[in-house]
Amino acid sequence: LPASRKIYIRGGVHPDICVPMREISLHPTSGEPPVVVYDSSSPYTLEGAEIRIEQGLPSLRRDWVLARGDVEAYQDRHVRPEDNGFASGERLTPEVPTLRRPLRAKDGEAGTQFAYA
Repeated sequence: LPASRKIYIRGGVHPDICVPMREISLHPTSGEPPVVVYDSSSPYTLEGAEIRIEQGLPSLRRDWVLARGDVEAYQDRHVRPEDNGFASGERLTPEVPTLRRPLRAKDGEAGTQFAYA
């Protein structure tokens, strides 16, 4: 992304968690410092990132989420035809092997990013 760079800001409450941000440089004539915004672009935007879709993204916050005690792992299911828009043949997206069991909120818990915020 032109005139910007990805940076990470350590959390105040949880310093082991770094929040991805994008520092956007403004035109030099503005006389203003760079603008910092949240960056949801994933680790794949890092220079030199190796994209291996079959491995999935690293679970950077999994231990922190589990430590909250409001989620549980569950057995996932196989991809069904409707998940791929009933595609078939060469249009069918191959199933990605699951490397870790997915999490869901326990009964009566939210377990969402919004609730954590």
